[in-house]
Amino acid sequence: MTEPSPSRPLRLWPGVAIVALQLIAFYVPGYLAPASPAMFFGMMGSFTVGTLLLFIWWLFFSRARWSDRLGGIALLIVVHAAAFLLADPSAKMVTLAPGIPWLCAVFVGSLFVGRRAVTVVAVLVASLGWTLVRTDGVTGTMASAYAWRWSATAEQRFLSSDASAAPSGPAAASEPAAAETSAWPGFRGPGRDNVLDGVTIDPDWSRNPPQEIWRRPVGPGWGSFALVGNRLCTQEQRDENEVVVCYDAGTGEPIWLHAYPARFWEALGGVGPRATPTYHGGRLYTLGATGVLNCLDAVTGRPAWTRDLTEDSGARVPDWGFASSPLVVDDLVVVHAAGAPEGRAVVAYELASGEPRWFGKADGASYSSPHLATIDGVRQIVMITGEGAFGLVPETGELLWEHEWSLGAGGSRVVQPAILADGGILIGTSFGMGTRRIAVSSDGQGTWTVDEGWTSQGLKPYYNDLVVHRGTAYGFDGSILAAIDLATGERVWKGGRYGNGQMLLLPEQDLLLVISEKGELALVRAKPERFEEVARMQALTGKTWNHPIVADGVVYVRNDQEAAAYRLPG
Repeated sequence: MTEPSPSRPLRLWPGVAIVALQLIAFYVPGYLAPASPAMFFGMMGSFTVGTLLLFIWWLFFSRARWSDRLGGIALLIVVHAAAFLLADPSAKMVTLAPGIPWLCAVFVGSLFVGRRAVTVVAVLVASLGWTLVRTDGVTGTMASAYAWRWSATAEQRFLSSDASAAPSGPAAASEPAAAETSAWPGFRGPGRDNVLDGVTIDPDWSRNPPQEIWRRPVGPGWGSFALVGNRLCTQEQRDENEVVVCYDAGTGEPIWLHAYPARFWEALGGVGPRATPTYHGGRLYTLGATGVLNCLDAVTGRPAWTRDLTEDSGARVPDWGFASSPLVVDDLVVVHAAGAPEGRAVVAYELASGEPRWFGKADGASYSSPHLATIDGVRQIVMITGEGAFGLVPETGELLWEHEWSLGAGGSRVVQPAILADGGILIGTSFGMGTRRIAVSSDGQGTWTVDEGWTSQGLKPYYNDLVVHRGTAYGFDGSILAAIDLATGERVWKGGRYGNGQMLLLPEQDLLLVISEKGELALVRAKPERFEEVARMQALTGKTWNHPIVADGVVYVRNDQEAAAYRLPG
């Protein structure tokens, strides 16, 4: 802060070493191992342990005058606390996370000048500068998307545009057959497994690339589409309303819109609903981020009934919002109420009336969705949470079996289970825990056995679902595509940085259709020999976490800002 006595110059090298380690701990683990314990502990250690070490050095080993030592600590604490209080709500986490390591670095750097005024100004700029920006959420590696605080958000730009206008008239009636058929009825397709049976395309996109059919702005939301006849249905946030909106699949023009008061926002994921609509029997079932469960007429969008999941189950809205895409089983629609009291986390509602039929056990935090499977000849609902995996009787919610694999401290799982033909189940987990294969079987007399096969560190998906093909599981190991052998769990290859994207499987061609976190569409060989990218093109602008869908030779993609349709070649 001031020039020390000539005989006792400031000892700055420990401070330089500390801030260098702070920045390395904050950024490097997230690049090498996204969504891993190393990343989170590195970030936490950077602005907690690193800052503590800096304070110890400055107070006891810097050789500065005591007035400067105490004044420097007070300056850092007071100014940064003020910055945190004044920051935009979206930037408060950023102010604490990268803001503190960079503030420490600026503080140490200013000491080389040797003037109090320079240090004071540098600290003020480094701290209060965060009050000028906001963030539009983070990527899978926790990198923030910064914008000036006063600039319009993508949602505000959308709401001020003609694209947000509701359809001018009532929805036109469609043919009964169209209203009763769906090539893609909901989350991850007909089998909820992201498998496109019977689809073949031309993989030579340099010669014959996908052709854009339409593109339009949409409201924020992280769910995907359900395709009902010519209706492309999804959920969006529009100001203080969540909306279910259906677009014409051929033109992208809105057909109908159903709005209801609800708004969910958190700083990391952003604003908007998380789940994907489900179509069944002429009706559309949707779950909003705050827990509003709607049953709508698929032709007109008119509500048949509405329930509040928080009131029915006793659950509070999860940190990242409700993300359970409804599952229709017989005359029930089933959703997961993360955080509900024990034994009430899975809720089954009657399709006709919306009345709760049963509550089932699948305790623990989860952003996964119920999954219908037949294991050992018995149809059941499989649910994975932060506590493990559960199998429930569809008619009653009775617990058939459970496998404990707790993440602890309220940890959650996000991906879907992968059901294998032999009764095996793959449970994908981030945070460095990997993917586990379990074997579920019954003695035919009501007794179920769950055996643990292997746990692999070769595939650690966060919120990116995996697919299974010819003895190999393909998915995202953090932000990098990877493949593991189903028999052993050993990784057979890893390659291709697509961020935290999603994928579909084209089994007839041994191809993966990948959409990257940056909105790129890519084709990758689904073969265990090696990673091989066949084609890549830019499809959307902006962060893309939403699952793509394919129907009738068209791929439909969306993110929190826009949606588009492309005719696939071949």
